Amino acid sequence: MAKRDYYEVLGVDKSADDAAIKKAYRLAAKKNHPDLNPGDKEAEERFKEVNEAYQVLSNPEKRAQYDRFGHDGPQASGFGGGYSDFGGAGFGGFEDIFSTIFGGGMGGNRRNAPMQGDDLRYDLTISFEEAATGCEKEINLIRDEECTTCHGTGAAPGSKVDTCKTCGGSGQERVITNTPFGRMQNVRTCSACRGAGKVIKEYCPKCKGRGKVRVSKRRSVKVPAGIDNGQIMTIRGQGGLGENGGPPGDLQIVVTVKPHKLFKRRDDNLYIELPLTFTQAALGAEVDVPTLNKPVKYRIPEGTQPGQVFCIRGEGIPHIRGNGKGDLYVTVIVEIPKKLTEKQKSLLLEFDGMTTNNQYEKKKNFFDRLKDAFS
Repeated sequence: MAKRDYYEVLGVDKSADDAAIKKAYRLAAKKNHPDLNPGDKEAEERFKEVNEAYQVLSNPEKRAQYDRFGHDGPQASGFGGGYSDFGGAGFGGFEDIFSTIFGGGMGGNRRNAPMQGDDLRYDLTISFEEAATGCEKEINLIRDEECTTCHGTGAAPGSKVDTCKTCGGSGQERVITNTPFGRMQNVRTCSACRGAGKVIKEYCPKCKGRGKVRVSKRRSVKVPAGIDNGQIMTIRGQGGLGENGGPPGDLQIVVTVKPHKLFKRRDDNLYIELPLTFTQAALGAEVDVPTLNKPVKYRIPEGTQPGQVFCIRGEGIPHIRGNGKGDLYVTVIVEIPKKLTEKQKSLLLEFDGMTTNNQYEKKKNFFDRLKDAFS
């Protein structure tokens, strides 16, 4: 495939000066850099093309030869190889190339900038009842706090902290390197102070120069009523210590709720299975239904069927964001007695002989469908 005109590649006129060519190259290189276009082969090829064009047009001698002879002139062997390796010209990734070519504007060191502390996680396990009613728990929180001896400087009291002479306190040093583009300036972390911007002559004996110490403190935490398993409580500003005057992180308390022996929870509703005798289900009865507070009286109607569900309003879990509670759903389990005496069997047989199909709705419907199926 024929090569495109280098001026066309950079999007400039043939009369463009060095500043316009460099500006156009910056925009084109940033747009097509492989780090910003992962897996895009076309962008990769355009990036190579842009670099090849810049190598020629940024060099006065090569540009003059190109203007006279084009791609096929005697200069072709001097720059026709293109840009074959992203690390071969003295830079690698996206931040490296822009710090090299553009003076460190994109890859600068931020170690001296205020940074928020890390968020801390604490796992808290509570009972089912505590989740429903709310509670107050004491936790043991381990985190970094500012050293009270050196007040975060890392230096021993009364000792001198000097500004780094290599970087002038910026935490960065500029290095001049020779590249195919000429002499380029690169910005990197200061090798003398490792980005701190200062040199400590005598370290604090308590924190060993860290400026912070690990402490263990007990604190009280209020758990709201209605919290559910897996939910997270966030306590602002109680996390890791910030750097360089930055704010502290947050404390994330992950709540685990133990399962209950009787109740199951879904959203803010509770579910329970209530066993009844055959007689209670058939004749109806007033029964005590367990709740999280105390049992409540509930009238089971005559002829209650196995699996039937009744709802008791307002006996569920409190709404964590708002007033009111969920409901309690009671599923009836009719238990058939075992190990009957002979008298009990005789009475049941007598009872069964006195009933009709009209008293067994499901049985009657089944045999009616069976009759229709074979008629």
